[in-house]
Amino acid sequence: MTSRKPLPVRPVRTTRPRFPWHHFTMCFSSTPRGARLARRLAGERLDAWGVPYGGDAHDAVTLTVAELCANAVRHGHVSGRDFRLRLSAEGSAIRVEVTDTRGERLPAAADTASADQESEGGRGLVLVAALADRWGWYPCADGPGKTVWAVLEVVSV
Repeated sequence: MTSRKPLPVRPVRTTRPRFPWHHFTMCFSSTPRGARLARRLAGERLDAWGVPYGGDAHDAVTLTVAELCANAVRHGHVSGRDFRLRLSAEGSAIRVEVTDTRGERLPAAADTASADQESEGGRGLVLVAALADRWGWYPCADGPGKTVWAVLEVVSV
């Protein structure tokens, strides 16, 4: 008697949204350590929401979080003020928002031609533009600063 291997199960696409509504907001110190902590906590949140570690979607969102938080620390730092990370997931989209308190330093449009190939920096928004389905910024309504946001559609498998 031979044992049969079960046939592989193909994922079924449903019209139901991948995520119920999820939300995460936290302030971090405007330091490299704060940016690193924001990235790690975002990764944990994503895993808890059903976007597993090691997947393409998880890697894309955490890289987007890392770049936006690094920009908040490098270009949006005001001494003694924190930056805020907000993640929200609804339907099949994850929205990343990073708010800093420096409103006069606005993000430039990501352009791969303007990214200097020899420099070690300057390609963060190019990466965000490549990974996100859409991104942008808006001024803070409740004080000085700006919020840079990106939306990534997470394809269900």
